[in-house]
Amino acid sequence: MKNAMAIETQSVRPERRTTRALALSALAGSLFLGACAKEQDINAFVDPTIPADQTYNEALANVDAGNYLQAKRKFKKLDRQHPYSAYAKKSGVMSTYLAYRQGNYGEAIAQGKRFVQLYPANKEASYALYLVGMSYYRQIADVTRDQRAARQAYRTMNEVVERYPDSIYVEDAKRKMRIARDQLAGEEMLVGRYYQERKEHLAAINRYRGVVEQFEDTRHVEEALARLTESYYALGLTSEAQTAAAVLGHNFPESKWYRDSYALLQQGGLRPLENKGSWLSRASRAITGA
Repeated sequence: MKNAMAIETQSVRPERRTTRALALSALAGSLFLGACAKEQDINAFVDPTIPADQTYNEALANVDAGNYLQAKRKFKKLDRQHPYSAYAKKSGVMSTYLAYRQGNYGEAIAQGKRFVQLYPANKEASYALYLVGMSYYRQIADVTRDQRAARQAYRTMNEVVERYPDSIYVEDAKRKMRIARDQLAGEEMLVGRYYQERKEHLAAINRYRGVVEQFEDTRHVEEALARLTESYYALGLTSEAQTAAAVLGHNFPESKWYRDSYALLQQGGLRPLENKGSWLSRASRAITGA
């Protein structure tokens, strides 16, 4: 009986090996055919006999017609057919523009950065980098949310200004930088208020000081100086509180924030008085540009 079972087992195993071998062979064959088909598709897609200008003009016609998907395919086709041509470079910029126009900001950022890296001296490089900055700018969230996009927008637009100072995009890049800075200052103010409401005045002071020193040209400086007056006063640091109020009054004499700060000091029999040795006094010169 044991021998019969052994014989039966031995008779089954070759069949299993054969079936497995056939399956593996079929799988390998299908993968090979798939690879061949893919290669044929690529070869069919890439036809270097088609002039570069023809493909580029066809893509532009698609852009004008609003057929962005077809235009995108044409630009990719051009990049494969004539990778070293001037039209391939143009297609890189246009691909960045199309991705930005369609709201595919991640793709636009990748495309634009790639173009600038490959062709930093190209006359369209400033535009490609500007589109990268705009892609970040369009993603700036409300001040109550993370401001990573604002930081990236500021850095990229600053790069446009520094690397391509003669570019027609410089003035708008500067405007976008100011808006991004205002967002970043607003984020600091939000956190500062959070600490101040919980009477964590030292933590609040650090945030407000950051606004005054780093974002001196934003609309948040008035409130930051007033909040510094309040926080220093709450800690009993009257000299610093008086200096903060004096700097606020010097730079923004008609401000509501100054009136409130003045009234707060009066409650303690004090008045705004600048201590020339304070960091606030140095910051005041930066605010006025003196």
